[in-house]
Amino acid sequence: MILGVGIDIVNVCRIERLLENWGDRFKKRVFSEREIYNSQRYKRSSERFAANFAVKEAFFKAIGGSLKNNIRMVDIEVLRDEYGKPYINSYGRAKYVLEMMNIYAVHVSISHDGDYATAIVVLER
Repeated sequence: MILGVGIDIVNVCRIERLLENWGDRFKKRVFSEREIYNSQRYKRSSERFAANFAVKEAFFKAIGGSLKNNIRMVDIEVLRDEYGKPYINSYGRAKYVLEMMNIYAVHVSISHDGDYATAIVVLER
């Protein structure tokens, strides 16, 4: 049963500006060490950061309501499997909320086009 759906679109240039202005401070507040390492390996790392940011925002929309309160961005880690398919690892409050809501699957899809990255998250119970 589908419990929640969230979608988000992010302007890559906006993330580039945040990275330029705030650097490591922004990265460490929003992304895990693995996300930072994996993103920085790409020529246009800002696209990868933007895509991961879109996933996190879509996750918050899928959870909805007051349950998203107190979930930190770093509690949601966006990684890719060996085939490039994105998935989420949850930690802390995010993990607790998913367990409390009996969510056993979090489906993620990401797309890029020009200056935009978009993501959708589907929560399944």
